[in-house]
Amino acid sequence: MYRLMQPSDQAAVLALWQSQRGDTEEFARNAVERFAGEQNVYVAEENDEIVAVALAVPVTLQGRTGSYLYGLCGQGSLILAGLLDYLCAQQKLRGAGFTVAVPTGAEQAALLQDKGFARAFALRCLSREVDRNLWSQADFDSVTAKKLCELRQRFWSDTVQLSPDRMAVVLGDLYSRGATIVSSEQGYGIYFRKEDTLYFVEMMAEDDRSAEKLMEAAREKEVIVEKAVITVGAAQTLFLGEGTRQDYGMIRFDGEPFDVSESYMRLMLES
Repeated sequence: MYRLMQPSDQAAVLALWQSQRGDTEEFARNAVERFAGEQNVYVAEENDEIVAVALAVPVTLQGRTGSYLYGLCGQGSLILAGLLDYLCAQQKLRGAGFTVAVPTGAEQAALLQDKGFARAFALRCLSREVDRNLWSQADFDSVTAKKLCELRQRFWSDTVQLSPDRMAVVLGDLYSRGATIVSSEQGYGIYFRKEDTLYFVEMMAEDDRSAEKLMEAAREKEVIVEKAVITVGAAQTLFLGEGTRQDYGMIRFDGEPFDVSESYMRLMLES
């Protein structure tokens, strides 16, 4: 039987999540309660036992309402496929015209494809040397979740958007893993430093030079940095023509399809 999670199910859902995904109880609880909200958690039940779970996190894209499929886990591909169909059907009744996802591996990508999902939201990954420039100034860790949503809308409006409350959960997770946000009037970037390299998981800016200044400011802050590895949306104009294209997300339309060839999705609380 497929149904919405009830409050009495939470302990079983958290236990299943931890055993299947290897996350901490705190992370799982945050995902269920704050990222999705208990009213957006779907479960499969067999013999009075929760055997699969999936979250339908509300998102928007191009002014349309949809869902982000997250945390899909459980035993048995038939059960997962049934839960996926049930989730999409119920969300459609709530007004969601599409469902997006970031598959956790080839097996899940194949399952999603069988259920009508198609590849979308490709990324581009590139490397750059970072020059030393004492004159490149920027702010650090001053961007709130609400501001980040506004900046994404400003720099690439064709973006899968979370609400500020849900983006706050994502930011909290990023910070807990050591992320830093560098920002200026011309753009922003979110990066992790590992040894002499800055790994930018998201960067948006007015132009290439504005992005370079952000990297230079980050180099001055981190001191021992020589290069950056930057991930941007495949359709973004930053460093156009550079880098390697990578698969990232998928989408299923349960309403009228629309063009997502230049759409961007990132920072979706991937664990």
